[in-house]
Amino acid sequence: MIGRLKSAKIPTLFNLLLYFQPMSKQVSSSPTPNHLETIVTNDRELSWRVASNLFVSFKYAWAGISYAFQSQRNFRIHVAVCALAIGLSLFLHLQAVEIAVIGLTSGLVLALELLNTALESLVDLTVKQTYHDLAKIAKDCAAGAVLVSALVAVLVAGILLLPPIFTLILSAIQS
Repeated sequence: MIGRLKSAKIPTLFNLLLYFQPMSKQVSSSPTPNHLETIVTNDRELSWRVASNLFVSFKYAWAGISYAFQSQRNFRIHVAVCALAIGLSLFLHLQAVEIAVIGLTSGLVLALELLNTALESLVDLTVKQTYHDLAKIAKDCAAGAVLVSALVAVLVAGILLLPPIFTLILSAIQS
């Protein structure tokens, strides 16, 4: 799967759809050390230091987003659904504030998915890929936060997108 991603620097909708194929079933969703090396480069040997400038900070932030996109199937799904919702809202000529609300709720889902990925990685680092009740609670709660935000985003998008979609369908049927 990673080989396919490296061939496309900028993900297109077609490339996004290719990544929805189920990943191999593993006990842990975290990448193995060998797999991690192919995703994360070792450019940050002094990562404990504060970034020297704003450009470097953005580079590190983009590295995190890129890692989540490459390694997290759910993040890719959320990106595709977000792009679909915003594209549909533009196609339906929603008001700017409605598009902004859809963008904000979608952005919240993506941000929480990034935090979930970070927390899962940190927990795996702490418990060394062994089972611990508190690690399970932390991971489950973070995943629950993503689920709640995703459900709210679907509700908001449904409230804002379904009426114009029904109007469009009814006008197409009547003509």
